[in-house]
Amino acid sequence: MQGCEGSVLLNSTKGSTAEKDAKPNHTLDAFDIIDDIKAALEKECPGKVSCADILAIAARDAVSLATKVVTKGEWSKDGNLYEVETGRRDGRVSSAKEAVKNLPDSFDGIRKLIKRFASKNLSLKDLAVLSGAHAIGKSHCPSIAKRLRNFTAHHDSDPTLDTAYADRLRRRCRSPRDRTTELEMVPGSSETFDAAYYGLVAKRRGLFHSDEALLRNDVTRGLVLRYRDSEETFLRDFGASMVNMGRVAVLTGSQGEIRKTCAFVN
Repeated sequence: MQGCEGSVLLNSTKGSTAEKDAKPNHTLDAFDIIDDIKAALEKECPGKVSCADILAIAARDAVSLATKVVTKGEWSKDGNLYEVETGRRDGRVSSAKEAVKNLPDSFDGIRKLIKRFASKNLSLKDLAVLSGAHAIGKSHCPSIAKRLRNFTAHHDSDPTLDTAYADRLRRRCRSPRDRTTELEMVPGSSETFDAAYYGLVAKRRGLFHSDEALLRNDVTRGLVLRYRDSEETFLRDFGASMVNMGRVAVLTGSQGEIRKTCAFVN
């Protein structure tokens, strides 16, 4: 993972495992949608729009559409939650090893999370607000298996996890290797982008250990409570932090390339 240069879209090759096939990215999907958008753009304006920009815009559109359930499309005149800076170029390198090294893990504690974000010049506020992306989507049992059983060598569960919620999850995840059972990040609200995630975290019902870790730092804990109480503040700050993340290690000018197909380098 180099930065915001579309490396996650590249396919693995015979001699190299790409970022999209790294363990932290196993729940990513919809790559075909990005490929379809790229194909349509190449017909209209070949070699002009990078896959990195397509991905950034698609991410914005996805959360904006999910947010409209709450805001009725009134966030801005065009219904978008935030504006996307464009002009990125695509990278030529994609490494699963680098992804594992740099991407946050579901079992990360607060110190490791802070270190990972700081390495990309992202703040504690960025950490707290971007974690709110867990408001939408689903995960699978291997991502939480250690929280439910064998958290230490004594076959116990994560003591920071609400016990009733832990019992419910154990009933869903009978096997730590179960990759088919889907677990909503926010039960009953996995398709709506709102501040419900923070209410769960405050109650020790965040699905990941890394969610609960936000309560272990005074700054991030304060932000969890602020966003729990003010959805409008969360949505505004989320847009600002997405712009910050979109500036991480971008390629411009003559750097990188504009891929013809997002899954392959030219």
